Amino acid sequence: MRVCIDIQAAVAQRAGVGRYVKSLVEHLGAHRGADELRLFCFDFQRRGVPFEAAGAAVKAVRWIPGRIVQQAWKRMAFPPFDAFSGAADVFHFPNFIRPPLARGRSVVTIHDLSFLRFPHAAEAANLRYLTARIDDTVARADAILADSGTIADEIRERWPAAAARVHGVPLGLPDGFGRPPEDAVRAVLARHGLDRPYLLSVGTLEPRKNLPFLVDVFERLRGFDGDLVLAGMKGWNYGPILERIARSPRAARIRHLDYPADGDLPALYAGAAAFVSPSLYEGFGFTPLEAMACGAPAIVSTGGSLPEVCGDGAEIVGGFEADEWAARVAAVLGDSARRDALTVRGAANAARFTWDETARKTWAIYRNVGGAA
Repeated sequence: MRVCIDIQAAVAQRAGVGRYVKSLVEHLGAHRGADELRLFCFDFQRRGVPFEAAGAAVKAVRWIPGRIVQQAWKRMAFPPFDAFSGAADVFHFPNFIRPPLARGRSVVTIHDLSFLRFPHAAEAANLRYLTARIDDTVARADAILADSGTIADEIRERWPAAAARVHGVPLGLPDGFGRPPEDAVRAVLARHGLDRPYLLSVGTLEPRKNLPFLVDVFERLRGFDGDLVLAGMKGWNYGPILERIARSPRAARIRHLDYPADGDLPALYAGAAAFVSPSLYEGFGFTPLEAMACGAPAIVSTGGSLPEVCGDGAEIVGGFEADEWAARVAAVLGDSARRDALTVRGAANAARFTWDETARKTWAIYRNVGGAA
């Protein structure tokens, strides 16, 4: 059986989906057996494939920009994807939408339905594209992967006719991701000037992360003589978030670390008094799991799949009432036994999620779709 995976998001370095593609492909080889794995992308700008995949053949089309082909797909549903990639038995499209395909069966990953659940928090052009194409994708895909059981259930509820083709396949943490040695933690904190206790939130600055609300919570937090640290790149419509921070009476205690190096993240998690995420909606929830793996007590919302993924490893707060959130955060900060219990349960919970298991389940679906099961 020949499997072809569209790795365009990883080559374009699209943060969330690119990370998914890279991590999945790096672990698929251990589960392919005698099957053939191919990777395809448009690489007009000669960026190259930003990862290695043992045993996988790579085909890159460099004579035409991918964006021109995508425009043709949007307007004419032509030419077919496999005219560029070559033939395969199963094609995996990991970025929500299935392009036109002349031959072969298809697997599509729909990471979440945030663009339907919270359209006000989505970038306008992306919202138009996804809403225009998602129904056709669901109708045509031979299998649909979701990043969690919660999202799989949402897809089945919205498209009941596709229910039997939907599979919840949880994602994983990077191999060896965990708490660094204490001297490494101290060095990273010193480099970032973090010399006081701090609450940490990690993720792109965008409306879905609900960061103005987190500022509200921080302003109501009494008895905590520390900082609020927001670690993440500036995303869509980040301006109002920075404006809210600037207006805060505690602005001097709110730090934004714009796109910290991946190597610094474990130490930032490990050094935090607590990790806090009041996100409106998550398809999976990498950052609270990362925090748990590094020993930080996590406090999260009920947005999307967070209760499923975090389980009993995090303090889960329903609703978005700032005083209630401030009280729950203060309760964790002020009770060492509670923090220690969260740390122990969080580490055990995070250990359940590995990319190897994600890859194993994904390849089993390829074989089922391709008739090689």
